[in-house]
Parts: sequence; structure tokens; C-alpha cells
Amino acid sequence: MHTSDQSVPAAIPGECQALLSLSLTMLLSSLGTSIANVALPTLMDVFSASFQQVQWVVLSYLLAITTLIVSAGRLGDMFGRRPLLLGGVALFTLASLLSTYPSLPVLIATRALQGLGAALMMALSMAYVADIVPKERTGRAMGLLGTASAIGTAMGPSLGGLLIGSLCWQAVFAANVPLGIAALLLLQRNLPAVTKPRPTARPSYDYTGTMLLGITLAAYALAMTLGRGNWGLLNSALLGLTMLTAALFVISQKRASAPLIKLSLLERPVLGAGLVMSALVTSVVMATLVVGPFYLTYALGLSTAQLGLVMTAGPLVAAFSGVPAGHLVDRYGPRSMTLLGLMLMLAGSTGLALQPVTAGVPGYVLAISITTAGYALFQAANNTQVMTGMPPEQRGLVSGLLNLARNLGLITGTAVMGAVFVAASKAATLAAGNTQATASGMHITFAVAAVLIVLALLVGVCSRAPQIQTVSPS
Repeated sequence: MHTSDQSVPAAIPGECQALLSLSLTMLLSSLGTSIANVALPTLMDVFSASFQQVQWVVLSYLLAITTLIVSAGRLGDMFGRRPLLLGGVALFTLASLLSTYPSLPVLIATRALQGLGAALMMALSMAYVADIVPKERTGRAMGLLGTASAIGTAMGPSLGGLLIGSLCWQAVFAANVPLGIAALLLLQRNLPAVTKPRPTARPSYDYTGTMLLGITLAAYALAMTLGRGNWGLLNSALLGLTMLTAALFVISQKRASAPLIKLSLLERPVLGAGLVMSALVTSVVMATLVVGPFYLTYALGLSTAQLGLVMTAGPLVAAFSGVPAGHLVDRYGPRSMTLLGLMLMLAGSTGLALQPVTAGVPGYVLAISITTAGYALFQAANNTQVMTGMPPEQRGLVSGLLNLARNLGLITGTAVMGAVFVAASKAATLAAGNTQATASGMHITFAVAAVLIVLALLVGVCSRAPQIQTVSPS
């Protein structure tokens, strides 16, 4: 659907300031995800701990977000998004400060609190956009949030390495404190109050469903991440627990008078297809982060400094593509731009699967840039298509579901694409600088990635849904 620029209403007073404030919360939550990874080797030395112990600094944050993000969105729908969003930023900031205490158990616990705050920030920021921005401009607003998230993810490893190298490990977590305070002040000043429909009865909350969903998601995340890619009995047991609790969750939602997730909502073409495509696409994005450093180091022979420079190409493209992608979505419609974004990702993944080592850094950067630009366009279009059709009382829940699909894709992509690369490259030979083994691993990994994008395209084409669909209130 083409929307002329003249038909787009003028921005409401304070809309730009509110969007920039929400973008800072998205940047902060993404930064919290990526900045801690670089500190793990240092934490092993400081606390004389094993990798299995220090990995919980990352896992506790990831698990908290994954298990709580749907509930965070639902609570925002019930009790108001503004106070919960402010509370989430405050909790994230306080937990960041507490994470500087020199104790590994305390650090793991405070990182879980950070994850709770980040879950509120991620779910409610996206929902707030649909509350304050007219649907004619939702695409560019979603693109702005996507840009902020990409910047946060990109700056995490480099900022973390700089802080550890020049200061100490505590600085990695303390860096979030001034940013969190700034976000809190900006939100307090710029975020408008959203009128919440007056409930006809006292709102009820599905505690049983929340518990079962939390167990399901935690078990799945642990099954995919424990063992560093070596699947064992514990992973199988956790996957079995995932399936059991997932079945119990579905049963509980059918019986609950006020379910956490109304299952009929997932049957709607726009939402169901959007969630599936998001999970598939983010699995592919993780392949670039898992495989890229090995390929650039062992196949192309880059130094650490050169590696860091080349690895910024993808995030930079995502950062600069977000807002233009949003404009394209508003102009030509979310469905067509969703499919175009997927086709760009397919072209980039195919290029990585086929390019010879002789293509060098330019060939790699070109393919990664096409893939990342496609992802930015897909994210803006898919989020717009899903969110614009949702009534206010369901936007928090749906935003939580979108972020959940993204997180599950990242978790699955880390495990599955990492395992594919290890198997295809015979990773034991990588340290010896076996160029052919590394290149073979990358080619096969991105061939699998291309297959996942084709599946996402099929889902998008087969979901014959209108561009904007209104969902009746539950």
C-alpha cells in the first residue's frame, strides 16, 4: 500500500522526544546483552572460576529476559505501561550498580535483576510506540527503535573491551548506571501518559500460566546453551521438560478464565507468521556473529584490531538502515517490505555460502552488509505489520511475544548454527589456521541459513493477511 507523504499527519507535540527516550531504553537493554560477554575471561581469573560458573553471568540475564518478557508485556496492558517502564529502567540501573560488588554469586543474582528490568524495557518500549505514533508513521518509529537496538548490540563488545583494558571489570556494569539515569530522566520528562481503558472488573492475572511458561522457556534456553554445543543427557532432559511444560501451558491457557496468552490470538495470520519469521531470521543473524570472527581470523588472517574493525560493518549498516527502512515501510506497506527484506537476506546469505576465500574482506563485507540491511528492513516491516493491527489492551502482550520470538531465535541460532559450523569445519583444526576447513564451515553454515530464510519467505508468502488487521479485544 502506497502512502503519500502529504497524507501523513504532523507529529504530535513531544512525539520525537518520546521516541528518542524510548530508543535509549532499547539501546540500554541491547547493550546489557552484549557488553558482558567480553568480560567472561577476566571474571574467570578474578574469581578463580570455571567457564561453566562464569557463563551464568550471561545466562542469568538472558534467562530472565526470555522467561519474563511476555509477562512483562501483559502486566503493562493490565496496570499501565508508563509506571512499569519507568520501574524497569530504575531496576535495571540499580542492578547495574549492585553488579559491581566483588562476588560471583551476587553478580549472577544482580544480572538476573537486570534481565527483569530489561524485559520490562524491551516489551513496553515497542508497545508504547503503537500508543503514541499514528499508524502512518509506525514504520519509521519501529526503524528508529531497531537502529537503537543495533547500536547497543554493536557497541557492547568494543566498549566492554575498552573499559576492562583501561579500568577494571566492574566498569563494564557500572557503565550502565549513568545511561540508565539519563534514560529514566528523559522518560519521566518526555513520555506521555497513555489513557488506559477502565476495566469493568478487577483485572486478574494468570499466575499458573506465567509459572508454566517461565519453566518452559528457561528449560529450553538451558537446553540450547549448556555444554557449549556438546549435547548431553542433561540437554536432552531439559528439552523433554520443555515439551512437557509446554503441553501443560497450552492446557492451562485453554482452561484459564483470564489466560496469559489467548491461544486464538496466535491463530491470526499476521501475528502467527510474524513470530515464526522473526525466530527464523534472528537465528540467521546469530550465524554472522558466531561464524564471522572465526572466518575472518583463520581463513582471511586478520589481526584482532582488523577483526574488530570489520565486525563493526554489519552493526553500522543496521544502525544507518533502520530509519530509512521505516520510511520505506510507511511508503510501500509492511507486507511487501517484509518480503523484500527477506529476499535481501537470502541474497546476502547465498553470497556468504558461495563466495571463495579470494573474495577477501571486500566480498565478506558486501555480503554481510546486504544481509544486515535486509534484516533492518524486515524488522521494521514485520514489527509494524504486527503491532498496527493490535488494540491498545493487547499491545504489551504482543510486543512481548515479538521480543520472545527474537530471543528464542538468538538462543537457537547460537546453538544450532554454532553446532553446524563446528561439524562442517572440524573445529579442532581451526587453531592451526586451516583456511579450507574454516571456509568450508562458513559455506555450509550459510547454506543452512539460506534455507531458513527460504522457509521464512514461504511463511510470509503463504500468510495471505491484510496489511493492517484489527484484533477484537479479548
